[in-house]
Formats: sequence, C-alpha cells, structure tokens
Amino acid sequence: MGSRSREPVNARDAVNLIERAIRGREGTWADLGCGDGTFTRALAELLGSKGWIYAVDRDARAIATLERWARKSGAHVTPIVADFTRAFELPAATELDGMLFANALHFLPDAGAVLARLAARLKPGGRVVVVEYERRVASRWVPYPIGKARLPSLASAAGLSTPVVTATRPSAFGGDLYVAAADRLDV
Repeated sequence: MGSRSREPVNARDAVNLIERAIRGREGTWADLGCGDGTFTRALAELLGSKGWIYAVDRDARAIATLERWARKSGAHVTPIVADFTRAFELPAATELDGMLFANALHFLPDAGAVLARLAARLKPGGRVVVVEYERRVASRWVPYPIGKARLPSLASAAGLSTPVVTATRPSAFGGDLYVAAADRLDV
C-alpha cells in the first residue's frame, strides 16, 4: 500500500499515492488547495482525456505555475485563484464527480464545516479523496492534524461514506502520509 520512500512527494509519487482512490472515477474534479499542482498533475494523468480539473488555490504565483504547465501539457485543467474555504465560482451548472484535498484540510480549524459545504457540490456518489499526515501533534506546518481516526467523523458530518484508506507512505517530514476516499451518500 504505497511506496516506502522518505523523499518529498513528486508528481510520480503523487500518481502512485492517489491511483487506487481515483481509478475508474473520470469526470469533473476539483483539486482544492492545489498549490503549484503536484497532485493536480497526478490527477490529470489518472483522469486522462475523459477528465476535467478545476485547480483552486489562493496563491496566485502557484496558480500561474500550474497554468503554464496546463497550457504546455494540454491537460484539461482550469486554474482558479480563490480561497476554497470561502465561496468561489465554477462555471454555471458544474457538478463535480470528485474532489481532492491533498495536504489542505490540516490548515483549517473548521475542516469539518468546510468539507460539509464543499461535499454538497458533489454529484450523488461523487468521491472525496484526502491526502493527509498521520500525526497526533499539531505543528506550524500541520496546525490542525487530521489523523485516520478523526477522518470518519468529518466524513459522516459531510454526508460522506466511511473513508477507506487506499495508500500510505512515509513522509519526508516525519510520520506517514495517508490517502483516503469517501463517497457522497445519495440524499
């Protein structure tokens, strides 16, 4: 379940990490808190030509880097400069088949409320994929840890199925990274 490397995650590692959670889930996705796009690139590779990704981050420089890559690669990625924890616009009538939160939720003191609000934008049966650190102690880099034991209660409150861990990997920064997937329950 995942590689054993302690190097920082690169695009190839990201593909390997999220592949089991993404396979067979083509469609329209959002990568929320995407940064400069390590996991967006992985998601684009896994979705292929059948997928479209809205990559959202408040860092305009990171989004500009991602936008240059998307243009050059021809990937179906629409970069958006916005804070995903607040209201942001997607094209009218966009329903999402999936959402990816790669190392993003642990920055939010109210991760459950944000997850619930955003999960409501998923089609019934849509998937949420979370990449997080399995840490028990907060730090300045992971101020609000979301360990595997905490994730089920966040998912339940957001109307999602019980998360299934699909991969783990040692982190270059100590501890382990894990990937978990949960689906929106039909309402």
